[in-house]
Amino acid sequence: MLLMNFPKINPLYPILGVLALLLLWAISSYNSFVTQSNAIDGQWKQVEVQYQRRYDLIPNLVESSKGLMNQEQKVFSDLAKARAAYAGAKSPESKVQAANQLDSSLSRLLVIVENYPQLKSDQVVTKLMDELAGTENRVSVERRRYNEQVQSFNTSVSTFPGNLFAGVFGFKTRTYFNATQGSENAPQVKF
Repeated sequence: MLLMNFPKINPLYPILGVLALLLLWAISSYNSFVTQSNAIDGQWKQVEVQYQRRYDLIPNLVESSKGLMNQEQKVFSDLAKARAAYAGAKSPESKVQAANQLDSSLSRLLVIVENYPQLKSDQVVTKLMDELAGTENRVSVERRRYNEQVQSFNTSVSTFPGNLFAGVFGFKTRTYFNATQGSENAPQVKF
């Protein structure tokens, strides 16, 4: 019978191998937590970008809409007053004065119509509403993405075996974006 002489394995090698695997696993877990944590921070910055866009955009749109609507509203109001003055005029002098006022109002209306082939208020309000809806949708999308990142990270930190390394490395679950109380009510835009 032929006996093979196997070299003796140092009992330290398997232990060192297991320790090396544990070390690689710990490094991989740490890097994963850092990557996910940075992704959450980056996604929150995207939420803030959309908040800033909303903060900058909405007041400007509202003010420009108000300005255009006020201009058109003044012309129509002046025109209505001039027509009423002409209809109520009794003497020829008051009719001439009312007619001049009506002519002046009509001239301003013609200037607006020439400069703006069609009156713009309805388009401006429509654009304002579209921009408001678009802005709110962008904010909503970025918040959802943020919460998805937080969910993925929290799952990694809370489940076995990640929870073993998360505690050692000081990683804790992150907070979800939660709507504030009363946010279920739509914001009001007043003109």
